[in-house]
This record gives sequence, structure tokens and C-alpha cells, in this order.
Amino acid sequence: MPDKIVRNDFGRPKAGPQDGLQGGSPHKIVRNDFERPKAGPQDGLQGGSPHKIVRNDFERPKAGPQDGLQGGSPHIEIDGKSYPVKAGENLLQAILSLGLDLPYFCWHPAMGSVGACRQCGVIQFKDADDTQGRVVMACMTPVAEGMRISLQGPDAKAFRAGILELLMTNHPHDCPVCEEGGECHLQDMTVMTGHTFRQYRGLKRTHRNQDLGPFINHEMNRCIACYRCVRYYQDYCGGEDLQVFASHNHVYFGRHEDGTLENEFSGNLVEVCPTGVFTDKTFSRHYSRKWDLQTAPSVCVHCGIGCNTSPGERYGSLRRIVNRYHGEINGYFLCDRGRFGYGFVNGPARLHQARSAETAPLDVHAAENRLRAMLEDAKGIIGIGSPRASLEANFALRERVGAERFHAGIGGAEHGCLRTLLDLIRNFPVHLVSLREAERADAVFILGEDPTQTAPRLALALRQAVRNRALAIADELGIPHWQDAAVREAAQAEKSPLFIASPAPTRLDDIAVRICRASPQTIARLGFAVAHGICPEAPAVSNLPPEHEALAAEITQALTSAERPLIVSGTGCLSEDALRAVGQIAAALAATRGGQATAVHFAVPECNSLGLAMMEAQPLAHAFQTIEAGRADTLLILENDLYRRADRTAIDALLTRARQVIVIDHTLHATAERAHLVLPAASFAETEGTLISSEGRAQRFFAAMQPAGDSRDGWRWLGPWPHLDDLTRALAGSLPVFQQITACAPGAAFRIAGQKIPRQPHRYSGRTAMLADVRIHEPKPPEDTDSALAFSMEGAATDHPPALNPFVWAPGWNSNQAVCKFQDEAGGHLSGGDPGIRLLGGGDGAERPWSPPPEAEAPLADALRLVPLHHIFGSDETSMHSAAVAERAPHPYLAIAPEDATRLGLAEGEEVELAPDVWLPVKLLSGLAAGVAGVPAGLPDLPFLATASRPWKPNEAGEEMS
Repeated sequence: MPDKIVRNDFGRPKAGPQDGLQGGSPHKIVRNDFERPKAGPQDGLQGGSPHKIVRNDFERPKAGPQDGLQGGSPHIEIDGKSYPVKAGENLLQAILSLGLDLPYFCWHPAMGSVGACRQCGVIQFKDADDTQGRVVMACMTPVAEGMRISLQGPDAKAFRAGILELLMTNHPHDCPVCEEGGECHLQDMTVMTGHTFRQYRGLKRTHRNQDLGPFINHEMNRCIACYRCVRYYQDYCGGEDLQVFASHNHVYFGRHEDGTLENEFSGNLVEVCPTGVFTDKTFSRHYSRKWDLQTAPSVCVHCGIGCNTSPGERYGSLRRIVNRYHGEINGYFLCDRGRFGYGFVNGPARLHQARSAETAPLDVHAAENRLRAMLEDAKGIIGIGSPRASLEANFALRERVGAERFHAGIGGAEHGCLRTLLDLIRNFPVHLVSLREAERADAVFILGEDPTQTAPRLALALRQAVRNRALAIADELGIPHWQDAAVREAAQAEKSPLFIASPAPTRLDDIAVRICRASPQTIARLGFAVAHGICPEAPAVSNLPPEHEALAAEITQALTSAERPLIVSGTGCLSEDALRAVGQIAAALAATRGGQATAVHFAVPECNSLGLAMMEAQPLAHAFQTIEAGRADTLLILENDLYRRADRTAIDALLTRARQVIVIDHTLHATAERAHLVLPAASFAETEGTLISSEGRAQRFFAAMQPAGDSRDGWRWLGPWPHLDDLTRALAGSLPVFQQITACAPGAAFRIAGQKIPRQPHRYSGRTAMLADVRIHEPKPPEDTDSALAFSMEGAATDHPPALNPFVWAPGWNSNQAVCKFQDEAGGHLSGGDPGIRLLGGGDGAERPWSPPPEAEAPLADALRLVPLHHIFGSDETSMHSAAVAERAPHPYLAIAPEDATRLGLAEGEEVELAPDVWLPVKLLSGLAAGVAGVPAGLPDLPFLATASRPWKPNEAGEEMS
């Protein structure tokens, strides 16, 4: 049966009043300045040490006066003082970039201007003789040379005070009980405007709130109708089930009926909303005020993107996760898994005390003695590392057992994909793009990946990339990019081309110009055909179906005509052939562009998958062989449930043959339950370490709280290093690929005027009474010898390096909008440079290593090829310990295309045996590639199944899967 190719004509109706605003719906704008900073100290290198930067198509033509840079910066006068500003900006953004204060609500750096709230009014004067001026909205006014404005004049202040008073007429007096209190943008702007007394005595309008699912609380009475929520939800992240209803005082933002918000980025409404309409429901269950949360700079541990986060702790439990701005990665937004998947830190499966198979729970000293005795008694030790453990913890294990006996602890197919991926990065002309660069792509080709499920924040960046055609149209018409509604009106349905080749439907299908549904091997052949179309030197693909030849020609045309093409792939469908196809396309594009590196992003499944691959550990199968051959009798397993990595029969045999099994982990799982000794490790919120993102960026994360119970850093169970810095230096000295990681964040000796950086805000309350029920004397704050952060509210209050900044706060700015005070310009990079250091560049591809394409697959008459189907809620191990995330996860199923179900005589809901004793209900999935069956990856109720295009026959599972 031919593979499906779907056409998408972008038939979106014209924006108008029906979209919720008089005169037309406001829509978002993504700033697209195409500027890349020079390499230097801001990149995290000591003393500005150079590191490899591969030239790529994402660089804008040379800057000139039109860009508002040196030699062409316009100057404006604000209250009698002259300031240089960047040309092309709106006045509000320019004012905030200068560090001045001006109230606003509807504007957002990532979504542009619509002038809905009227709060940012200033007085603009026509010339030097004009003393009266006129009121203009700063967010809707472009800066111009010689512009004269007043922020603090009586008329400007009176106008803003009047607008705010009107906005507050229906706002409830509930700040003391509102969960946004203390970090509310509305509170900040009210104080900034000077509105301290309410004169309105009429009845306030009231709304019925909705149940929006496990993540979000809804309190519509607090709404000031800024329209940020619908602009973000609909226009920025592509959601369809949050709308605006009614008008005037009855305007209502919600769903057409109660129900879970479907979009995977809905949690950002908590931070996008300037009031308390949308709040964090998981935080509500154990609520604390922002100023009572102890926080630390951290990195999300639920996929490989490396989004920056700020976890907050109170009374020894992790209370919430909020976004921590990073100019090159996550910007202002997180996915819902990253925001709400922290429950495992406090969950019932959490390990707080050492366990032994023979005795009762062990105290720390008994556990240390038992570990020492077991390792001394071992006749050979096999170490199994983890893609969810830090570089330091994995290296400590590697040093403990020896490099030749250190194993990656991932499935064989995934291990092969990661090795292929690293080979492409090192030997092919590829440039691993950041998410900021991905947003600038003007043509995108996705091979075998569903980024929303495997690398969610990347998918959000790709949604912005398809808008670059609209921005180009705006440039032709002279419309500033921040004029959101005007840009959308001018562009209508025009979008930059995005092509998707995948086995199953993806969440980005709605913005794709063409979609190909096929098996992973067929997708790889399509990629090789595209490479040949770009550069005839690349091998041709024989026996390609006519529809795929036509599609390859269309993709070729889009990629070669684009200024900034981007190729996206990864380990999602476990196909090394698909990854090799990416290398061929990159080499082909480089051959036609003078050797210029091709922009690529590879999605990897876990927070340190790429870092573990860079350590070049042995495959897991090697551990099986070593134990079976009797060359070792002890397993030392670090933060890994092996039952998620290989067939359960093989793992059962491995754990049975091993005389001693030691597990170090923070969460109890099936492997730990069979161990002879289990040692409690600290979670990401309680330890420090380094992770390598899918961009190849090394980033340091820090503990927000002390380890619970007897837990300790995983590496402390394994080696003699007294401090993390000692271990990191040992790692950098031992493995050349990591020699720069000591520069990705300041070390523990870093001080500001002799002081450490406080994790607690200066208003942190209750410190002297928090443990009064235990003792009347206040205990000394814990010492942190592994970082420059202090478990205290005392310390250096300002000038924190971005990598060490636990939270954002500035005088008058208590909400997350305070981040503008920490940026080079509003919406730009962090002052001092975005955290982390890039460790991986790309090969020069001088020899263009062409390889032959895979052969065409023979059709299976009575069988289907199994492929993994990833789920943002369900496939990640740790986040599934959060009740809210587990509520969104699917139940196990076997997905089959309707036509295949008819051919094989299977019906919806019918149970089939996929493997011995593994029965799954059939789910008919429209859009699934013919000849393919999809199995959910990583669901806790589903055992590991080999899904790398393995054949499966109904009713013959035992024979096929054994």
C-alpha cells in the first residue's frame, strides 16, 4: 500500500472581530533579529577562551545603520535626557531595554504588540517648541531619531493612573488569598502607577470558573482582559481549545466547556498571565509565597533540550518549577512535562534510606560498610551508568569500575543511534543549532521524529520558524515585526515550508506543508533521495516510488532556496539509517554552499543522553556477556531501571547470575527491588552536576535543598573526591572531550565582595520559627561546600553571574517580568552571557563521506513492523511519578492503521498478544503509516519491547518477539 502524503493548504480564516478583539484579533510576533553574539567570556569560557563556532546560514547579513547598531543608533529624549536606542524597536521595548520603568500588560517580548491594554501611555512631543504633546501607546510607537517623550510628566502619569483605575474596577480585592500575590505583575504595575485608592463602589461582574485539568487553576474574576493568554495559547503554541468569549465587562477567557487544556505548553499561562487568572494547580496543593521559597538555578531533567529552570523548596519538599530565562534555549517558556513533572522528588517511591535484601533498612554508616565489603569481595565489577545522571556521577562510576567495564545503561538500538549521531556531529558539516537559531529557520525538514513528544521545547521553536515567511512579507511592506496584528494580516496563510516524514501523526502536522507517512527505513531512503537531489555526487536512490520522488524534489527545492535551512531528526524512531540520511543532506547542502555547515538539531531522549554517549561507554549487551561468561560477579547500577532498557527475561537472567547487585538511585523501581543493596541518591533538586544538552551545551545545575533523609549525591557513594569541583576537574583532565566543562559555571570558591549568593529571597520569612516544634534554638544554616550558593537569605544581593542566579527580582519588579532587568535588551540575551558552554562543533565535511542508501523494504503480507510512539506524558520515567502528569498519560495500546486492521482482521479494542504475556488493546490510528504498528514507549505499565522496526504477526507474538 503506498505511503500517505498529506497536503496542508493553511486555510486559516482572515483575522477579524470574531477572533475576540474589536477591529481584528491581536496576534503574536516573534522577534527575529538574526544576531549572534561573538564568542567570548559571555559564553562561559574563562578569560574568553575561544571555542569552535561553525559558520552557518543563521547569520544575518552584515549589520548596518538600519539595525540600530554602532554608527547608526538613533537617540531619543526621555524627560529631558538623551538615550541611544536600537532602530526598529517599539518605544516600550526600548524603554525597558534602557532599564527604565513603564507599566504595561498586553505586550510580551515573545509575542509583540497589539495595544490592547492602553497602560503604557506616554507623552510624545512634536518638536522642541511643543510643550503639550499627545498621548501615545509606547508599545505601538516605533522609535525614531530625535523623538522626545515624557514618562514622568503629570499628563502621562495621570493617563496611566486613569487606565489602571478602569482596569481595576472589576478586579477583586483578594490579593491576600490570591496565589499570584507577591509575584503578581498587576501588583507591580499598580504600585508603579501610584494607584493606591479605589473609588469604584459599584457591583463587580463575576464569572464562573472552569476545571481546566490537573495543571491549571482558573479564576476569571481576576482578569483585566489583556488578551495575553489567547495570543500565547492560540498564536504562539498552536492551541485550539482556549478562546475568548463575549465582550466588554463580560469578556471571558476559557474553554467552550470544562475540560483539560489539551496543549502541551498550557502551563506557561501561569507565567504569561499578568494576574492570578491562571495559576499552578500542583503548587496549590502545598502552597507557599514566592518569597518563602528557597530556589536555585537548575536544568530540566525530563528530556535532552536542557531548558533552564528554578525549582523552589519549602520545609524540605520541592514545591514547584518555574521557567528560568535562557536566551539561546527555552527563552520564556517550558513544556508542561518540565514544569509539572517534579513530583518524583517528593513522591512515595522516593528512597530516603539504604535498603538491604537481607536486613532491615540501614543507617548511613552501616550502608557504607556494607558497600565497602561488597566491593572488596567482588571478583569483578560491572558499572552501568545512566542518561539521567550527571556527568560527574557517571564519571565517578567509570573511575570506580574502570573504563573497560563502564556501560552506557541504555537499549542497544538507542546506543547505536547515539553513536551514529556523535559520528555525524564530529565528521560531517553540521552545526547543532540552539532553539533561538531554530526559530530563525526559513525551511525545515523533520525526519522520523515527533518533536512535541521527544523534545517539546524544540517543537515550540519550530512553530515560530514557520512564521519567518510572514516576517519576510512584513519586511517587504515596511511593517515592523513587533506590529503583530499587522504582520498576521499582511501574511494571511503564508508560512515558511516545513516538511515532516514520520511513521505516525505528529502535533506539528497542522503547520506542515507536506507530510509523508512511512516506515523508518523508507523515511531514510527519502532523506537520501533529498541529498542526491541537492548534490548529484551523493548516491542516488533506486526503486523510489513516484510520489516519494516528487516529494524529494519539492523538499530539495525548499532547502536549496532557503537562506537558513534546518534539518531535525533524532533517536525517536530508533533508526540509524534515518540519522545517516541527515548526514548525507548536511554534506550535500555544504557542497553547494561553499562548505558552510548545515543547521541540524538532533532530539535525544534524556537529560544527559548526549553526555553519556560522549563518554563512549560499552553497550549494555557487553555487560550481559561479561556476567554470563563469569568474568564479573557484581553489578553496580547508577540511577537506572534496567527493565526499561532491555527485555525483562534478559534482565531477570542478568540479575540472577550476578552474585551481588548494588543500585544507587533516588527512586524505587523494579531493578532496585531485586538489588542486594540499594543506596539512596539525591535528586536533581538536592545535588549539583553537569548535563550536556542536545545542542552540545554543558550546563551546571545546583541544589535547591538539602538531600532528604540519608540521601547523598550519587557520586559521593562512589569515590574519594571531597568536593564537586575536584570531581569536575578530574573529569575534565581525564576525558579531553570534557576539558572545558570547568568553565560552564563559576566554582564553589566564587564570591561577590567576599559573599556567597543566597538561595533565599531577602524577604524570606519564618526562619527562626520553622523548626520551633523541634527545638527552640535556630539551627545553623547548612553549609554548601560544592557551590557558590548559600542556604541562607544573607549574601550578595546583586550582580549574580547568570549561571548562578537563583531567581529574578528587582526593586518594583516582583513577578517573572523582572527578567527584563537581567537582559542586554528586553527579549534578548542575559547580561553577562547565557549560561553554559558549547562542547560540540561540527566536522568540516571536506571529504563529504557519502554512504549508500538503505535497500527498499520488502512488503510484509501478514505482519507489521513495530515502531515506538513517544508521549510527552507517559514516556519519561521520572515525570510519571507526578500525579498530574500520570493523569495525562495514555493507557498501553497497540496502534494500527485502519486499512491494516481490516487486512489483518483486527478490530478497535481487540486484545492481541504482542510478546509473551503482553496483551494490548488495538487502537485504530488514522494517519499511521501502512505496514507499521506503533507501541507506546516507556509507559510504566508496559514492559520493554524491541520496537526498532521488528516484524510482528498477530497471534504469533511469542515466536516473533522471543
